[in-house]
Amino acid sequence: MPALSKEPPLPPWGYALSGATGAVLANIIVYPIDIVKTKLQVQKHVPASKTGELERDVEKAELEPFDNEHYANAFDALRKIYKKGGIEALYTGMPGALLGVASTNFAYFYWYGLIRSSYQKRFKVISTAMELAIGAVAGAIAQVFTIPVSVITTRQQTSDSALGFWSTGKEVVTHDGPSGLWRGLKASLVLVVNPSITYGMYQRFRELIYPDKPALTAFNSFLLGALSKSMATVSTQPLIISKVMLQSTPKPGEKRYGSFVEALMYLAKHEGLKGLFKGIGPQISKGILVQGLLFMFRDQIELLILLLFRLARSYKKNAILPH
Repeated sequence: MPALSKEPPLPPWGYALSGATGAVLANIIVYPIDIVKTKLQVQKHVPASKTGELERDVEKAELEPFDNEHYANAFDALRKIYKKGGIEALYTGMPGALLGVASTNFAYFYWYGLIRSSYQKRFKVISTAMELAIGAVAGAIAQVFTIPVSVITTRQQTSDSALGFWSTGKEVVTHDGPSGLWRGLKASLVLVVNPSITYGMYQRFRELIYPDKPALTAFNSFLLGALSKSMATVSTQPLIISKVMLQSTPKPGEKRYGSFVEALMYLAKHEGLKGLFKGIGPQISKGILVQGLLFMFRDQIELLILLLFRLARSYKKNAILPH
């Protein structure tokens, strides 16, 4: 696609639409990695002597069976999940996840584009610190409105039940009340530093690596997205795990955490530093692929929308000219 401009002058909804579409396409491609990542992050190291006792307690209480599988690593998890439920198990909860991805990214890119363009009109130059601040504000606004979808999707991914998206949502409300749909909100608000770092670093890497390029190729966008997401993931992994623990389906007799700080303290005490970074392999792999593909798709979609805008303006201009 031809180079149009370095910063296409799109309205906020244009950035939001391109960001949401790019995110959905990227997540469809790597969704099985998301399942593996979530399973690894919520599993606990239960001694073999305790496993039998836990299973007997479940039978005695006539509770639903639960996923007591232990995964040694990402490949082991992928193999066991597939063996247990086939290809469908690797896409559990995908409709809800894509809804969450679309809504979160649409809200994020809308507010990010709106706030950034308003600031740039007034002050012209945006510093790295302000770039991160704008990303954090946009992320916080997006999370408040979209976290219920994240809660429901995480429950679906960590439960053996075959409930659909809406049924799972009703179950969350039944057991935890309406506030259960916003479980993990504090951790999510803290985690807005993740997209803030990602998009802030993306802008800075673009200026450093491709300072004179008016428009990026698909590979350029993928590379910048992968670099920026790697930095953000490593710095926020413990918070990502605590959020997943808060939102996941608790096992029978398992303690429910009251806050992300409590979840972090449990991990630090029982699993040490390794526990705070468990699942980081698939987390980074997913992050690099998703963010790289997201930026790759997003930038191309932005150029397509801009091209359509120009065609529409040209058609409108020609239509009103006297013949």
